[in-house]
Amino acid sequence: MAKAKTQYVCSECGASSPKWVGQCPDCGAWNSLSETTAMSIRPARGGGMSGTAGLTGNRVLRLDEVQLQDEPRAATGMTEIDRVLGGGIVPGAVVLIGGDPGIGKSTLLLQMLAQVQNHLPTLYVTGEESLSQVHLRARRLGLPRLDLPVLAETGVEPILAQLEALKPGLVVIDSIQTLYTDSLDSAPGSVSQLRECAAQLVRYAKSRQVAVMLVGHVTKEGAIAGPRVLEHMVDTVLYFEQDPGSRFRLIRAVKNRFGAVNELGVFAMTDAGLKEVSNPSALFLSRHGAPVPGSVVTVTRQGSRPLLVEVQALVDQSLIGNPRRVSLGLEGNRLNMLIAVLHRHGGISLADQDVFVNVVGGMRIQETAADLPLLLAALSSLRNRPLPEDCIAFGEVGLAGEVRPVAAGEERLIEAAKHGFKRAIVPEANKPRRGAKLDIEVHAVSRLQEALDLF
Repeated sequence: MAKAKTQYVCSECGASSPKWVGQCPDCGAWNSLSETTAMSIRPARGGGMSGTAGLTGNRVLRLDEVQLQDEPRAATGMTEIDRVLGGGIVPGAVVLIGGDPGIGKSTLLLQMLAQVQNHLPTLYVTGEESLSQVHLRARRLGLPRLDLPVLAETGVEPILAQLEALKPGLVVIDSIQTLYTDSLDSAPGSVSQLRECAAQLVRYAKSRQVAVMLVGHVTKEGAIAGPRVLEHMVDTVLYFEQDPGSRFRLIRAVKNRFGAVNELGVFAMTDAGLKEVSNPSALFLSRHGAPVPGSVVTVTRQGSRPLLVEVQALVDQSLIGNPRRVSLGLEGNRLNMLIAVLHRHGGISLADQDVFVNVVGGMRIQETAADLPLLLAALSSLRNRPLPEDCIAFGEVGLAGEVRPVAAGEERLIEAAKHGFKRAIVPEANKPRRGAKLDIEVHAVSRLQEALDLF
């Protein structure tokens, strides 16, 4: 019998310690060590699944000697997922998708497997539901085919044995927190179990060139539960997001070794499951009957996709000594900075005004292109003077009052022209080059005051 021993494992980085300490000696996190019981003797990891070194015969190769396999990406049948993944499923890739309970992770992956099964063998492994529950969901969704291979199992070793027998091209594990390995005595979901189970699945995916998608639970803070090493081990990390009270779902890539990060996929939850949204810009634009003060449309960029979003601002006389600054969808510290720039270089003081800023549709803008539209929306609300409804704006505002360029300015203008906008306020450096045929009137500005003088 192997002798069990007690270890204290950090929930942040996965480092182990023989005794409990208040601060992790590796990552410095406080009160993150938890007690686990592990086996002192573990099975040897040998053969072709011992890591990438075993795949090359344990010899050093030059980079130009590596044999590249010309295996095209496999389409999932869902355009939004293909976009977020960088073009489709890569053989041997491991994808981790996390989201709040009930947001639709299992529903989306089941719908995807029904599409992929037409050209690629698949396997759906569930550790949280019975097979009858999965069947009921599939019938409720009205999937085009119900002959999907499914397996209800939580042991990693039996799962790997089934994979060796079936040899699927795509495997979905729902979820990684329910799996356990016989080589450890700790409970499923513990740091050591998560790390070891994920390591075995990653080794299998790389050695057999099988794509694996792992469903991960999230904490109350919204991060994927378990050690951060779990996100380092996989190739792609996707987050499933939802604006409270909205039926729309967003899939965002925060890590992708085979594509661009911060790509965004948009879905709508319906009675028949998740449906793709072909024109996501329409979600984030309010349809006003007439121009209203405090509303400016901008073009943000999510990965490689330009999206039109509406930035709204409400400026009102403050009834308290310390005016409020509330920002939803934009960084609050940047709002305070831009208000100071507006006072210093625009001559407009909001010191006695409450300022509320919101991005329509629950979108979060993390780039600086929203600086200029935010200030224009605040000025429009303060003066109760609406901007023309066919006008868009984007640009970064610096502390010296300059309007700085942003990436992909011409692509943003093309996207705005497609949606019927006729005028645009852009940085001078983002002015279209000569010869570019754009059906939109461009006002290029280099200083904040120039933009304010336009309206």
